[in-house]
Amino acid sequence: MADPVSVNVDGLEALLGRMDNISFDVRRKGGRFAMRKAANIIRDKAQENATLLDDPASAADISANIAIRFSPKDFKRNGNLVFRVGVLGGAGGRKTADQLSGLPGQDTRHWRQQEFGNSRHPAQPFMRRALSENIQAATDEFISQYNKALDRAIKRANKRAAR
Repeated sequence: MADPVSVNVDGLEALLGRMDNISFDVRRKGGRFAMRKAANIIRDKAQENATLLDDPASAADISANIAIRFSPKDFKRNGNLVFRVGVLGGAGGRKTADQLSGLPGQDTRHWRQQEFGNSRHPAQPFMRRALSENIQAATDEFISQYNKALDRAIKRANKRAAR
């Protein structure tokens, strides 16, 4: 069974207070940019962790298949900005090795065995570790980037009001 990841995020109260004065459009655009920057930190650390696990003799490269994706479905349903950090190809499902060989890191369906382990292979988590060890750094990056976006939006709004 996978170990749960628990985090404690500090520093969002001041940011949430500033957000109340900004329009939805500006919050969405600035939030998406800031969220992508924060997800990049997690992605980069996951790639670094996966590089340590990869077999150099194999053509499969898990670190090359780690990517971030925006979730437009979740945004359309309830307005939440969601970025996912994952491995391209996922668990493979019904895809053949030929279909997965077109990915940058080739066929890496074995990443789940590395992450979660099985009866013959102990778990060597690289994705969960990337999140748990860098959640505060990602949060700080999000807050920093979002504050910059809010400052730009407030500055633009003040210029419009002065005209």
